[in-house]
Amino acid sequence: MRVSASVTKPSPADPTLATAGAVPPAALSGNAPSVALPAGAPAGAPDADAGAAPALHTWGETLQALWDWRVLSLLMLGFSAGLPLLLIFSSLSLWLMEAGVERRAVTFFSWAALGYSFKFVWAPLVDRLPLPWLTARLGRRRAYMLLAQVGVASAIVGMAMTDPAQGPQALVAMALFAVMLGFMSATQDIVIDAYRIEIARPEQQGLLSAAYIAGYRVGMIVAGAGVLFLAAHWGTSRDNYQFEAWQSAYLIMAAVMGIGMLTTLLTPEPESSRQQAQLAPAGQHLRLLGVFLFSVAGFVGVFWGLGALGWQSERGAGALLNLLLEASRMALALGSAFALGAVLIRLGLADREQARITWVEPLLDFFKRYGWHTAALLLALVGLYRISDIVLGVISNIFYQDMGFTKPEIATAVKTYGLAITIFGGFLGGILAYRIGVMRALLWGAILSALTNLAFIALAYAGRDLTLLYWVVSLDNLAAGFASAAFVAFLSSLTNIQFTAVQYAIFSSLMTLLPKTLGGYSGAMVDGMGYPGFFMLTALLGVPVIALVLLAKQRLQIAERPP
Repeated sequence: MRVSASVTKPSPADPTLATAGAVPPAALSGNAPSVALPAGAPAGAPDADAGAAPALHTWGETLQALWDWRVLSLLMLGFSAGLPLLLIFSSLSLWLMEAGVERRAVTFFSWAALGYSFKFVWAPLVDRLPLPWLTARLGRRRAYMLLAQVGVASAIVGMAMTDPAQGPQALVAMALFAVMLGFMSATQDIVIDAYRIEIARPEQQGLLSAAYIAGYRVGMIVAGAGVLFLAAHWGTSRDNYQFEAWQSAYLIMAAVMGIGMLTTLLTPEPESSRQQAQLAPAGQHLRLLGVFLFSVAGFVGVFWGLGALGWQSERGAGALLNLLLEASRMALALGSAFALGAVLIRLGLADREQARITWVEPLLDFFKRYGWHTAALLLALVGLYRISDIVLGVISNIFYQDMGFTKPEIATAVKTYGLAITIFGGFLGGILAYRIGVMRALLWGAILSALTNLAFIALAYAGRDLTLLYWVVSLDNLAAGFASAAFVAFLSSLTNIQFTAVQYAIFSSLMTLLPKTLGGYSGAMVDGMGYPGFFMLTALLGVPVIALVLLAKQRLQIAERPP
């Protein structure tokens, strides 16, 4: 699950950063992240008080702050951000399975959420490119927020009006609407994160983040359990597929997006956003947008072109061979897109300096601060840390249904109870990250994520056992929540305050790119090795992650020693 938008801008008073230990020698420069240094830091380090914990508030002050309009606004915006995710993943997977779509095609739909993984590409454009008419009337942040929310609702309506059982053309249309939903939802996350940081002082960010996460979880429950309950109530099942039931459920979800739109219209634009001067002429903005759109077109053209030439997975070719074919196809398409963008910039379609500041400088800063070897290690850890649970999660609902569990049982155990356990695990991970340090909590999260996947093997052999289902869901979601909290604290410690939004977008995009891509083949892997073998594989995928955490912990400990 994606919680990246809940991370606050690193603050000198943030105790989680004080425990991270991610302080390379270069971090002592003026461009360093706001992390507290250990006692006895060399001269020239930030004030020691910068790492102190924030002053405690009384219960009365805390309760009063909970009713601040900012907290209530982030609760509603978090709901709007959490709603689309499961409409792409689990709920859509069950709809497609009931419509008779084969399993391997169902799991490919998880690629529609790759927009979350590539949002760093257009995040700088969202920050710099004004929207005609909307920006002048609503402001920079609220204009993009409203545009993204309208786009999300429109994509959901498009999916609702498409019956995937009608054949290949309907499946293509469903895929396009799902991709649109992923893109608009990722854009909404980018803007809400920036909006949250800009409307409040650093000491208020904890409450705003908590409200955002709570709203996000409620949105996921509505889109997960709510859609399944509604679809079942209106009579659809695996043996009696009813398109109208799924259509009505998705149309209701589109209407519920009105909560986010109303919140956007009622809340004020951040003062800092209104006062910020335009960073570049409008013509340069449009030229940067043109480079981005041409690059996207190049990616789509190469990806689909290679597929038309036969470079794609085939039934009976084997899971490993299909994985290699599709991975190389994706890599070639991505490489072509970046190459096309570079060529267009060299030809003068966009200003080179603006392109460098927008897309290159935030990444170079990371490598300059940590050094190439440590930075490469950290990026590998970011890209692989969540691989065990994300790859398994793509096919988990199909697995539950194959074991004979009904939609109401799945909705209650996995969507409602499971999300509550995830929230509890998140609080537990956050507490331990503070008590024992982020790197130790990160290590425990990696170990738990791998080990708890083995519980699914027991359920695969047991079959329809409701008690065992709740045990498996408890272990899996507790580990996922714990690992997520530790990982968020870790990522926060890596960013530079000059590039917080873009660098965190890069990290949060990278952390889901490979797992989601690999998850697209989970159906083919299950067909080839069965559920027990697949779950064992997902557990083994966590072993390299544990090794990377141990190496990163050693590198960061070395890096934080005074020169």
